[in-house]
Amino acid sequence: MRKILGCVRKAIEDFEMIQDGDRIAVGLSGGKDSLTLLTALKLYQRFSPQKYELRAIMIDMGLKETDPAEVEALKRYCEELEVPFHIEPTNIGEVVFDIRKETNPCSLCSKMRRGALNAVCKSYNVNKLALAHNSEDVLETFLLSLIYEGRLSTFQPVSHMSRSDITLIRPLIYAEEGDIKGVARRHNLPIVNNPCPKNHKSQREYMKNLVNSIKKEIPFAKDRMFAAVTNADRYNLFPLKKGAKAETKKENNEE
Repeated sequence: MRKILGCVRKAIEDFEMIQDGDRIAVGLSGGKDSLTLLTALKLYQRFSPQKYELRAIMIDMGLKETDPAEVEALKRYCEELEVPFHIEPTNIGEVVFDIRKETNPCSLCSKMRRGALNAVCKSYNVNKLALAHNSEDVLETFLLSLIYEGRLSTFQPVSHMSRSDITLIRPLIYAEEGDIKGVARRHNLPIVNNPCPKNHKSQREYMKNLVNSIKKEIPFAKDRMFAAVTNADRYNLFPLKKGAKAETKKENNEE
């Protein structure tokens, strides 16, 4: 956990993610990443120079495969941490899989879950929403955007959603998935298995496997790729065509 805390502290300091008086909610899926983030932010709260409130919000997608016993264990863990925990019931699963019958449901599902999170955050007067994307997620999102959208883009460490007036922060962006897995295992975190029918079958999962395959062939590739994406002084791309205007980057978070 010490290594994870170091990554969290660096991200918070590098991007000024937290200020005094912030009311932060962790989007808690029940996976290893969001549980590690919640635990780390609770520990960081003890020595953080900024004073902030912390709570956890879980979006129940209404999928019958969700194990109530696992959710109950998650609830008890939040009680042990003394972090207020809210479960928001929704019919997102029904809309995405039964009504819309989406072939590639991840985008719509993400938008609907973010919208539900925003609504709960507003009801609790939360001003910052912490999401548990790690360093591998940065690269996977970059590759998804490059290959499927033809854009050089990834999510930002900090981004403000003007419509909801909530700021997204991602304190785990420097943390590696392997270290997160180690923390989840050593601390016996109460992981809730993902009930989504598309789990391990998505385009993102393909990118995860692609990055892992590259790492096997070139062990240092992941670090070099991450440095290329996160250091602006390493960019060496074509200039804009004459008369063209740069596109303002907007994260897909205004649901």
